[in-house]
Amino acid sequence: MADIVSLADGVGELVHDGDVVALEGFTHLIPHAAGQEIIRQGRQDLTLVRMTPDIVYDQLIGAGCARKLIFSWGGNPGVGSLHRFRDAVQHAWPVPLEIEEHSHAGMANRYVAGASGLPFAVLRGYRGTDLPEHTATIKWITCPFTGEELAAVPAINPDVSIIHAQRADRAGNVQMWGLVGVQKEAVLAAGRSLVTVEEVVDELEPVAGQVVLPHWAVTAVAEAPRGAHPSYAQGYYERDNAYYKYWDSIGRDRDTFRTWVRDEVLAGRDSADAAGDKEGVR
Repeated sequence: MADIVSLADGVGELVHDGDVVALEGFTHLIPHAAGQEIIRQGRQDLTLVRMTPDIVYDQLIGAGCARKLIFSWGGNPGVGSLHRFRDAVQHAWPVPLEIEEHSHAGMANRYVAGASGLPFAVLRGYRGTDLPEHTATIKWITCPFTGEELAAVPAINPDVSIIHAQRADRAGNVQMWGLVGVQKEAVLAAGRSLVTVEEVVDELEPVAGQVVLPHWAVTAVAEAPRGAHPSYAQGYYERDNAYYKYWDSIGRDRDTFRTWVRDEVLAGRDSADAAGDKEGVR
């Protein structure tokens, strides 16, 4: 049975300095509240993994939580660049950031391999790109049956994966529906997992197209209403497009970003103090 915990306790117990941490959700159900709780608790030296690092990782990188990013496409969707990500890569602010870049297909296959207990994944991909020249975790192998040359990428097995979903029951069974990315694979590939949900209910009512993660596959569940905002949670709230535009003005300037962290993230320190947090923004 998965533990039902507060968000602060879930992050405090499951996310440690130096961990490989995946926060997944593809446009939909992005675990923003959990990302900000990681900032509040001052986690550092994290290797962040995500198929599409958008503003939740811009916030974590700008707060000095990350030392490495393993990713595919990165940007502020529909708006432009991630300025804190760019500053870290170009100017090592607030700390240097190592990057490991893959394609969407490569990242998805890496999660599937990790969830399947396999050491690597094989795919037809990367041809015509220069990623293999810059990414050491892309290799070429020969199929023993056909002789075809294929790309191979190592499994991703995060120390902890964090996702957001619509509902969980009191035993820790998790239910999500709508646009679902690699959340299931990220959880199954990880050593530990935290699922934030819009609500914890007595019983899960079936929904068309649902994905259910059984309680034995989940370490902990935390109720976090609007925990995916500014992304959306189908059946609960829509995407806040204005926030993504707003973020461009916040992330563009270091001092404005620092003020945002102080006023909008660290102002919620009361919930984090119970988990033994430490100052994380430099």
